[in-house]
Amino acid sequence: MERKEVTSTSIKSVGYDRKTQTLEVEFRPKGRLYQYSDVTEEEFTRLMNAASKGKYFNQYIKDFYPTKRLT
Repeated sequence: MERKEVTSTSIKSVGYDRKTQTLEVEFRPKGRLYQYSDVTEEEFTRLMNAASKGKYFNQYIKDFYPTKRLT
């Protein structure tokens, strides 16, 4: 999945697959990579438009969607 770098102190890059509704997030500083399932395109858009992507992620995505850590 292609990810785009974002301006954030906690998130390095974000990707989204519309067909599978999978959100992929790479975190700073260690580059840990996670996938979140069943994320709507609307939710992805709200994340990308948020003034603080880290705060939005923690408030609305983390712990709300099935998560898988990638190696």
